[in-house]
Amino acid sequence: MATKHSWRDGMSSDNIKGLVLALSSSLFIGASFIVKKKGLKRAGASGVRAGSGGYSYLLEPLWWAGMITMVVGEIANFAAYAFAPAILVTPLGAVSIIISAVLAHIILREKLNAFGILGCVLCVVGSTTIVLHAPQEREIASVIEVWDLATEPGFLFYAALVVTASFVLIFHFIPQYGQTHIMIYIGVCSLIGSLSVMSVKALGIALKLTFSGMNQLIYPQTWAFTLVVIACVLTQMNYLNKALDTFNTAVVSPIYYVMFTSLTILASVIMFKDWDRQNPTQIITQMCGFVTILSGSFLLHNTKDGDGLFPLSEHWKQGSRIPGSTLATSLPMRSFKRLEEDGFDPEAIPLKRPDSSRTT
Repeated sequence: MATKHSWRDGMSSDNIKGLVLALSSSLFIGASFIVKKKGLKRAGASGVRAGSGGYSYLLEPLWWAGMITMVVGEIANFAAYAFAPAILVTPLGAVSIIISAVLAHIILREKLNAFGILGCVLCVVGSTTIVLHAPQEREIASVIEVWDLATEPGFLFYAALVVTASFVLIFHFIPQYGQTHIMIYIGVCSLIGSLSVMSVKALGIALKLTFSGMNQLIYPQTWAFTLVVIACVLTQMNYLNKALDTFNTAVVSPIYYVMFTSLTILASVIMFKDWDRQNPTQIITQMCGFVTILSGSFLLHNTKDGDGLFPLSEHWKQGSRIPGSTLATSLPMRSFKRLEEDGFDPEAIPLKRPDSSRTT
């Protein structure tokens, strides 16, 4: 007979620690998106843009400030996974969407209207629902136990699919569509990110046990997880930089969150079997909370000053001085978007030849 758990049972002391760390992480990461974006724009003004394969942002202090802010957030996130299940920690990334959206509205002048605010509220409601019905953390006594979970056939099959899909995106789709289709860069980040979270959680558990007196650093599995974390994080960083530089921050943040969270929850359910410790009511409530977050993210995505899914905004189709058809054939969309992001009025700029970065 299944044991019934209230939300109070789920919110153990470890879950509360994980909750606080996850919220702190979201605050830092949400701010880092904006700081890094400013740094990327400055670097792109004097060198080859990251979206075009350049790395001049590595010499930009503002980008490094954003990177350090993100690292602090990731450290807090890393610690959160050591205390709470991924199904609790990962959805709280919605807070970073809210922080990013508000700061983008204030600093980057990326519009946030009433529906965007409603999206933020839905993200908060969904996150709260998930927090109140989170499962208890699985009791793990050794990193060997985590390794056994990671090498079960179900998770190995998932990992193989993720790696294969990532290679296909990187080597086939990115060269052709990376500059025009936002889902390509973010797809790589999200797929690899789901594996990095599982490895981060394993490494966090190993360090938590080590600090409590049970040394896990003597096991090769701990170092194997460390190598996977490093490889995955470097890959995510590279393609997230490309996505941020190529597309509107207000579009990148929610789409990345939705894809990353969905895949991470799936990976966690497969590897750690989080739902085995919950009754159907808790699972359904959590799914409702997640759908609420997705709805909020969708609203944020569709009410921002971005062109991630639509070729031309209604403003350009109907109210611009230049007809949409003429503009579409005379000025490439990426150049058009970059002018808007850099604070220029595209209507006041005469037509010119396509941006050189689009001709290869």
